[in-house]
Amino acid sequence: MAASTLTYSISDLAQEFDLTTRAMRFYEDMGLLQPARSGPGGRLRVYSARDRTRLKLTLRAKRLGLSLAEAKALIDMYESPRDTVPQLRKFLAVLATHRSALEGQLTELHAQLDEIKMHEKEARGLLAKSDKPAEKVAEKVAA
Repeated sequence: MAASTLTYSISDLAQEFDLTTRAMRFYEDMGLLQPARSGPGGRLRVYSARDRTRLKLTLRAKRLGLSLAEAKALIDMYESPRDTVPQLRKFLAVLATHRSALEGQLTELHAQLDEIKMHEKEARGLLAKSDKPAEKVAEKVAA
């Protein structure tokens, strides 16, 4: 990383964010990153501080459960110098939608866990009943 020019190679950013270079190229294909090109035939990608920030925001959005398309739409909103109020409202709406979906999934998971606990209890009870006769047979054989 060249500190004075604030540019990064694909491997610089991949290493910093614990990604593969393949993932970096995928984010570029999705339009999330737009590195400059240099070298023979423009084969070398040169990422700017802006690209680094966009990558950081993309990964944060993924952790929040947003799709890459949603992440791109939100990140692109911040590219314009316009008023940030509509951007923040959109962000809050997306977060509310995801919160609701996750809360629904959590409710479903709790119900599944409760059902598993019930079946485990029943199975243990049946196993305890079936083990008692086997123990008595084993005791008689040993005697």
